Amino acid sequence: MKLQIHSIRFDADYKLIDIIKKKLNKLETFYDRIIDAEVFLRIDHDDARANKVVEIKLNIPGDQLFVKEKAKSFEVGADEAAEALRRQIKKFKEKKNAFNH
Repeated sequence: MKLQIHSIRFDADYKLIDIIKKKLNKLETFYDRIIDAEVFLRIDHDDARANKVVEIKLNIPGDQLFVKEKAKSFEVGADEAAEALRRQIKKFKEKKNAFNH
């Protein structure tokens, strides 16, 4: 899977990028036809403690999945986003299988 990571107005360190890559590569065990993913990391400048925003666009044949998570850290946000995408992939596959039968 081709993966692009964009950190908006800050530089993400290699540890964070590596964690995100590992989490997203695990999604291929649930659906092996993922084309690519685009990840946006942003810090919201508001008063909330959970001000780290992780947005992931996942391109699959015939569709695009999107998730946006806010958390206290990018690691937690990436974890929650990957889990949300796993659920979306599962739903997508169920819908596709129901349509084909």
